[in-house]
Amino acid sequence: MIRSIKQRAGMGVWRNNSRTLSRIDNTQKVLMVLLGLFSLFMLLPLVYIFNHAFKPYSELFIFPPNVFVRQPTLSNFIELFVVTRDSVIPATRYLFNSVTVAFLGTASVVIISALCAYPLAKHKFPGHKLLFAAIVVSLMFVQEAVNIPRYVIVANLGITDTYWAHILPHAASTVGVFLMKQFMDQVPNELLEAGKIDGASELTIFLRIVIPVTMPAAATVAILAFQGIWSDVSTSTLFIQNDAMKTFPFFLTTITQNLANSVARQTAAAAAALVMFLPTLIMFLFFQRKVIATMAHSGIK
Repeated sequence: MIRSIKQRAGMGVWRNNSRTLSRIDNTQKVLMVLLGLFSLFMLLPLVYIFNHAFKPYSELFIFPPNVFVRQPTLSNFIELFVVTRDSVIPATRYLFNSVTVAFLGTASVVIISALCAYPLAKHKFPGHKLLFAAIVVSLMFVQEAVNIPRYVIVANLGITDTYWAHILPHAASTVGVFLMKQFMDQVPNELLEAGKIDGASELTIFLRIVIPVTMPAAATVAILAFQGIWSDVSTSTLFIQNDAMKTFPFFLTTITQNLANSVARQTAAAAAALVMFLPTLIMFLFFQRKVIATMAHSGIK
């Protein structure tokens, strides 16, 4: 009996899908095929970086280069961590620093961006337009233009050679504030007023109403912040003198520098590239629905 019901349900779904496909004209079918081919083309860099990390020396220098690995090996990753075997600082220490800084820095960026965007979006205090305009203007400054002020601030705070030197320069994210503010503008004021009528405090409204609605924007800010912090080398170069406090990207630059005409350590560099890329990919896949919702402006309307 149950099997027959499932079969009927399956037939109904198949009929609905066939009707949907029959309503698609030839132009849409051609467009779907072209988009499918384009998506496969866009996946080629991902396929290449995964295969490249497992190639032995004999396949790294084949001409013309092959995309797919023929004899995969894990020796590249072993070599990556054996490089620092005779060093005082192991590679695992650099990796631990990067993971710690990336997660703490991402959390601080999301929290500070939300706290800054909420009053700009929902509390029209005097000068809020001027302040938001200053934030928008600051988007034009490149990182090299603010390195000196950052160094002066970090040095005066006395936080060099600490995790704070990695985190604080990234905490105030103008992109994060801009995205969160634009998304919070879509939250109806009536919803906030209803919370105040029910006796909710400002903190309760922010945590129980505004934050759940703006989670897509928070996820997008988290991805952008994680990507920037995870791959950043400037903090280790400018604010850190103790090698034990430097991050994995800095370690990667030390083992890959001057490798343009060298064969040594090329497999370790290939493995390190995958190690650097994989956390960002996982982060994006985990929050991809939230990112799409942010780009579609799918807040409460």
